[in-house]
Amino acid sequence: MHDGRQQPKGRFRRSLTALAAAGALLLTAAPALAGDGGPGDAGARDGGGDDTARWVDGQLDRMTLEEKVGQLFVTYAYGETADTTDPDDVARNQRWLGVDNGAEAVAEYHLGGVIYFAWSDNLREPHQVAGLSNGLQRAALDSGTDVPLLISTDQEHGIVTRLGPPATQFPGNMALGASGRAGDAREAARIAGRELRAVGINQNYAPVADVNVNAANPVIGVRSFSGDPDLAAELTAAQVKGYQSGGENGVAATAKHFPGHGDTNVDSHTDLPVIHHTLKEWRTIDAPPFAEAVEAGVGAVMTAHIQFPELDPSGAPATLSEPIMTGLLREELGYDGVVVTDSLSMAGVRETYPDAEVPVRALRAGVDLLLMPPDLPTAYDAVMDAVASGELTEERIDRSVRRVLTLKHERGIVERPFADVTKVAERVGPPHHLAAAQRITDRTTTLVKNDDGLLPLAADGRSVLVTGWGSTTTARLAGHLDDRGVTATAHWAGSNPGADAVEAAVAAAEGHDTVVVTTRGTATAPGQARLVRALLETGKPVFTLAVGRPYDIARYPEAATHLATYSYGAGALESAARVLLGETAPQGTLPVMIPTAENPEEPLFPLGHGLGYER
Repeated sequence: MHDGRQQPKGRFRRSLTALAAAGALLLTAAPALAGDGGPGDAGARDGGGDDTARWVDGQLDRMTLEEKVGQLFVTYAYGETADTTDPDDVARNQRWLGVDNGAEAVAEYHLGGVIYFAWSDNLREPHQVAGLSNGLQRAALDSGTDVPLLISTDQEHGIVTRLGPPATQFPGNMALGASGRAGDAREAARIAGRELRAVGINQNYAPVADVNVNAANPVIGVRSFSGDPDLAAELTAAQVKGYQSGGENGVAATAKHFPGHGDTNVDSHTDLPVIHHTLKEWRTIDAPPFAEAVEAGVGAVMTAHIQFPELDPSGAPATLSEPIMTGLLREELGYDGVVVTDSLSMAGVRETYPDAEVPVRALRAGVDLLLMPPDLPTAYDAVMDAVASGELTEERIDRSVRRVLTLKHERGIVERPFADVTKVAERVGPPHHLAAAQRITDRTTTLVKNDDGLLPLAADGRSVLVTGWGSTTTARLAGHLDDRGVTATAHWAGSNPGADAVEAAVAAAEGHDTVVVTTRGTATAPGQARLVRALLETGKPVFTLAVGRPYDIARYPEAATHLATYSYGAGALESAARVLLGETAPQGTLPVMIPTAENPEEPLFPLGHGLGYER
């Protein structure tokens, strides 16, 4: 049994015990409204010293109410450049924002930030991204406020990766949880943060701090470090420190999704999930990674659009819940930094209130930044109207703006808002970063079963069929084996193979000595498990490889040899090939419990399980 996991820090266990012992939060007596100066909203942190405070005070004194309200909004704009004139992008921006391009949106609304996506044409390649960032920052600085933007994206790595190659690609959270090494988590975040900053992105909506204790969770899964709160907390803090290291070369980290999205079986993008943890369970399971992120000085915390009845019996989504955002996050965990909503376009927050009410309710709950409202003009006007009516005071707006401005100054965005386009090529994806990523990835591959002792696999003269999920995945893994002298053939069987596809894969296996089967999501694609069983019946050695969530083997437990990579990325498949052939020993351990298919509470393999090779 191999177990390379570091032990949880004693300091955190003591702080958690104290937190639970002190738990006198009375949910029946909600704290004063955030807009009315409740104790949990008594003012932003002093921020980084006298220089920060002086700059923030000066900006607040000069800003109009319209400019202050604009600082509370983050949205996206279509286009590869800030001043795009591409007809398609202009048309989409007009429908979305009522302006032609991002530069006009920044000037019109005095935006506090923008967020990048590939589907909004923002992330084609590093030099283009740097140019876009500089154009948007110039628009912000020329708009009259002299305040630069928070420019963000979701570079979680793993299955949520916005900026692709040549940027360095690291393992996702669950893979890092399998390695259990805080140093690797911090190094991955440090390098990723520097590469993001090199293209003008100064805030990352990462790390995910959710503790995935539900194998059926459709939206978190491998985005979580672990089902172990202590391990998730340790790696969350490590990544916060990594992203924010290096001063102006780092980025603001964002721990998400508070109060914890790890025990849902509903996707908040499409519905409103409900978590039934008690307050005690929340303190034990969900809170630790956020507590550690706060202690590590995290730049921002992102909310979750989930109902948590034991924390707020009103039924309000956490994003709009004052007992959760102010009572728990600000008062109990002592966090006074920036709180940003998850996207306000998601169904999970739009089910209970009209779009015009949501931003006002979020601010009343204790939130600062409003991300991607579905109708920015309506949301902006709603906040302005709330101040005019007295529902929100200008002092309440000032508290959030102070936090946002403090973050911008503390992270060096005010001093250095622009990317150095001449340095992009040498700072994004250099060889030493790529080598570090592969070293880290090599420590994540987990050998779950090796019952017949067939691994490592001898390469001499062996013919291998690589089949299963993913046309690119099977081809890439076959290529990695082929490069090492193994005669490997790729045969894609489809995402959920039917009888004909299974029969074709079995026929393809006839001409090979060994079969490697990749799977991803057998719980919702049972054809993959049927494929594994059919190949096992051929009598040939069959190695199964879960290239996503590690739970797949629950649907084909009769497989004798099984690996988990937590990813189908190029680095993960390279590591899998190395482990299959014994170039490296498997070092990962399961960061979650794998339950049986019949009973989610019954372990098939316990958290911490992992095999090594005899030497």
